[in-house]
Amino acid sequence: MTAPEGGQLLSEVLIAAFRRDGHVLVNGVATKEEIVKYAPTISAASYRNSTEQRPMEERDTYGKAFLQVMNLWRSDDEVREFVFEKRFARIAAELLGVERVRLYHDQALFKEPGGGLTPWHQDQYYWPLDTTNTVTMWMPLTDIDEEMGMLTFASGSHKFGAIGSLAISDESEAAYNAYIAEKGFPITKAERMAAGDATFHYGWTIHSAGANRSTRPREVMTVIYFADGARVTPPANSNQVADMEAWLGGRIPGEIADSEMNPVLN
Repeated sequence: MTAPEGGQLLSEVLIAAFRRDGHVLVNGVATKEEIVKYAPTISAASYRNSTEQRPMEERDTYGKAFLQVMNLWRSDDEVREFVFEKRFARIAAELLGVERVRLYHDQALFKEPGGGLTPWHQDQYYWPLDTTNTVTMWMPLTDIDEEMGMLTFASGSHKFGAIGSLAISDESEAAYNAYIAEKGFPITKAERMAAGDATFHYGWTIHSAGANRSTRPREVMTVIYFADGARVTPPANSNQVADMEAWLGGRIPGEIADSEMNPVLN
């Protein structure tokens, strides 16, 4: 994906779809060459830094959903190059309609063969930020299809903001299922994605992912961006307390979220 110097990367059609639906699929966000270069490094760093040792049958729903490793950019210079790629951040800024975006954190989400569903949830439940201009880039590092646990969206749900206060769990799956049925949100997912394609979704977009019924791990790298100028808010739940301490570099409620852990990326 290229554009003239200073030109726009995304079409107005894609940008409008994102703002209408709360999510969009963009093909070829990372080049084939970038996937060849970075995917093995991200994969190795993820498995090296994962602390999950339990057999699948001993885990709860959240534990079965994925192996989750965050802020890999701080432990590996090559992963840092990937996470700090200006083109990715520029896409995020264009979708949000802002001049600059900052990093919240990166997150490897590897769904093992036999891994369970990822329950319906809203990412921004975890984030103590005062803006709705937040977006997650979700990029498979290998070709994937529905059998491997495709990301699935309740289109238009971002327009309603926070729905309850639920972490990813069996309870969130049940509550959001009921809410989605009540509101009649269209359910949208891709049939397949190539390595380097990416979905982008707002922080308040309700989404989930199916189980991995294949024999291959679903290796996905995510990067979360937020609009420059956002401030830290008083934590609304214990998970936001943990996020404030882990990802915002010592910033406290009322301060601008501009720590060294949250650099401008575009």
